[in-house]
Amino acid sequence: MSEKSHDLRHVVSDAPRMLVVDGSKLVRKIICDMLIKELPNASVKQAESVADARHALSTDVFDLVTTSLALPDGDGLAVAHAVRESAGQSYVPVIVVSGEAQARLEARTLSEEVTDYFDKSLGMGALAAFIRGFVHPEPIAGAHIFYVEDSRVVAHATKKMLKSHGLEVTHVTHAEAAIEWLDERISQTGTPGCDLVLTDLYLTGQLTGKDVLDHVRHRLGYSKRQLPVLVMTGDENAENQSELIRAGANDLVLKPIEERLLLTKALFQLRLCALPEKHPGAA
Repeated sequence: MSEKSHDLRHVVSDAPRMLVVDGSKLVRKIICDMLIKELPNASVKQAESVADARHALSTDVFDLVTTSLALPDGDGLAVAHAVRESAGQSYVPVIVVSGEAQARLEARTLSEEVTDYFDKSLGMGALAAFIRGFVHPEPIAGAHIFYVEDSRVVAHATKKMLKSHGLEVTHVTHAEAAIEWLDERISQTGTPGCDLVLTDLYLTGQLTGKDVLDHVRHRLGYSKRQLPVLVMTGDENAENQSELIRAGANDLVLKPIEERLLLTKALFQLRLCALPEKHPGAA
């Protein structure tokens, strides 16, 4: 994704202004009701099409935009493009809310103008946590991040940022040490000893962040909900990114790292793990 689409410097006030774009009146109402309940000071405006969204953007200023992919006169990517073209709103986060989001993520076919995605199948409780993370990224007491990064300069800055938000951080510099650390914790306690793994893709040594990911998913057998893994990468190759998602990464954080986006993604995954899983057929 582009640096522009990741820049969240203007966000966020205590009374965030949000635009919800969806062709379904019922879906818009459900999302708007949820936002008003979860963010009592928020003001929420609705749009049912790309044209409506363009009109709203021309008459109002927003802190965050959510959009479905399918719209009566186009798609959510056109909405994202309209946001990027709007005077004074080019840095507004655009969140795609869709049942197709995971497939689009795996195929890397979401536009660079989209800030992030949300899979509808996770449910409204998870969507509330996700959007709240963008609007008011609140710390999670006692959450422990296991961080794998070989650049001590980058690691120092990232650890400082994460710790400033109340997160506990254990840092190692290469994949071999990460795998050893996880194995030791499981051997000693029966648990991985952390709530989330954050790893750079390319690391000093013979193994990479993908080997850490493979170890968590296949050797240790932890699912995405049981132990989320975020992979940081500067590789812009869409197929390589797709491979990481298919291999079990919960999400990617593209370099250069934007601190607020990294924090938002980490807090969202931590909150998602704490939510009850939505089973097929559930309302």
